[in-house]
Amino acid sequence: MEINSINAAVFTKMFLAGAANLEAKKEWINELNVFPVPDGDTGTNMSMTILSAAKEVESLVNPDMKAVAKAISSGSLRGARGNSGVILSQLFRGFAKVIAEYDNITVPVMARAMEKATETAYKAVMKPKEGTILTVAKGAAQKGMELAETTTDLIVFVEAVIKEADRVLAKTPDMLPVLKQAGVVDSGGQGLVEVLRGGLMALHGKEMKFTTVSTDASSKAVGENSYIDAQANQEIKFAYCTQFLIMLEKPFSERKEREFKSYLEEIGDSIVVVADDEIVKVHVHTNDPGLAMQRGLTYGSLTTIIIENMKLERDEKISAMKEKEMQGMANTVPAEKEDKNIEPSKEMGFVAVSIGEGLNEIFKGLGADYIIEGGQTMNPSTEDVLQAISHVNAKNVFILPNNKNIILAANQAAGLCEDKNIIVIPTKTIPQGITALINFIPEQTPEENETHMNTEIGLIKTGQVTYAIRDTEIDDKKIHEGDYMGIGDSSILAVGSDIKAVAMEMVEQMIDEDSALVSIYYGSDGNAQEAEKFSNLITAKHPDLEVEISEGGQPIYYYIVSVE
Repeated sequence: MEINSINAAVFTKMFLAGAANLEAKKEWINELNVFPVPDGDTGTNMSMTILSAAKEVESLVNPDMKAVAKAISSGSLRGARGNSGVILSQLFRGFAKVIAEYDNITVPVMARAMEKATETAYKAVMKPKEGTILTVAKGAAQKGMELAETTTDLIVFVEAVIKEADRVLAKTPDMLPVLKQAGVVDSGGQGLVEVLRGGLMALHGKEMKFTTVSTDASSKAVGENSYIDAQANQEIKFAYCTQFLIMLEKPFSERKEREFKSYLEEIGDSIVVVADDEIVKVHVHTNDPGLAMQRGLTYGSLTTIIIENMKLERDEKISAMKEKEMQGMANTVPAEKEDKNIEPSKEMGFVAVSIGEGLNEIFKGLGADYIIEGGQTMNPSTEDVLQAISHVNAKNVFILPNNKNIILAANQAAGLCEDKNIIVIPTKTIPQGITALINFIPEQTPEENETHMNTEIGLIKTGQVTYAIRDTEIDDKKIHEGDYMGIGDSSILAVGSDIKAVAMEMVEQMIDEDSALVSIYYGSDGNAQEAEKFSNLITAKHPDLEVEISEGGQPIYYYIVSVE
């Protein structure tokens, strides 16, 4: 069957199918997180971004291409979460600009739209890094421009583009050493490939069940019935998430790699095969893990075998989500003032992203006007940031993202806000956000404060203690599932089975001769007594240092520590 053009109705089905496929694969994409911490959220961020757009697209009645393009662009832009979600929204934005000018999409139009998508996304990132979703998008777009010279068949075009995107994705570990060391491909690139695959299924005429999920800020804060129900009802075709390493005993040629992937496609899906000269990393969802491992044994010996029953995990996760939802409904209190107009307009105000009752109180005590509940495990969207800005009655509003994965969404919100001057202070950690507020000087101009705060946050060192969710090797450290990890600003500083020893080793690497103050924020799984013992260890070894302890209440991280 040859298809030379598609109208708005067909393209709508393709887009919704892409959203459905990404939503179905998001947990697997989350697993591709480089660091083995329990907050991998690339799949979730990308899924919620595209679902925000899909919700607007699905609400249209008999739309033309221009209306579909506008819905995709605006919906994804406002719903964008995390760096991967923001980049995905920029890809959609560029793509939509081109297709909006046509009633029907042909191969040349599709190729130009892909090229514009890549150009727009690259411009949106201050320092584009190769080996990421950007690289996969660029490879697909370049292939698209080549194909526009040789075919008019959209099916041939899309199939070849996806094949090229897969090829580039498989090479991302060679571009980013951290990916290779962790044995994964780029998670954002994988997410983009899944969107393309979903679109191809619809182009072939395959019906994909799709239900939009609300993504507004209020429902995000307390959980959401429709989201939980969708998870509970989601069919799991292949029950076992199977991962293992093959220690090669003979050369693993490209032909053998293709044959192995083809075999895995016969017995499962969600396939990742990443090979180098000595090791092959394998990931597959299948109903018979033994078949995958038997075939793997033909190439060498197996190690690091992990088999997880996703149906059981899904049921346990749904139960936990429902419990969390009930707690959230009982405990959630708006962080903003009851009425933003009660207070007179002021010159400068603050929005801070934070999670944990103790940390929220600290930010409010330092002058934050509005707290967006979120952080590592729950990246707020561009729309969430815009809503927060609207609640601050100030001419100039400073945004403190307090997480490197939220900065792009904050910048995107700043670009969309028209009635206030928005200043994003690129705080990557909670301690940096606290430092920014401490160093705010009301008598200075917004520009002077921006310069001053940016200087001060650069002087803060942050460490965070959490646990590993899988075996891996990063920063020349062998990490086992369940180990405690001390993570610094740019690398893992300590690993071990004793939390106090790990926390202490992390702090030792953060302290230097200029250090004067250590601040400890203990999480929801910690307590004041244990934090006091940790503090005493620091004081005993560094009696000249001042050590402060605060209850943070943050999830996931037992301790957040700053040194200044």
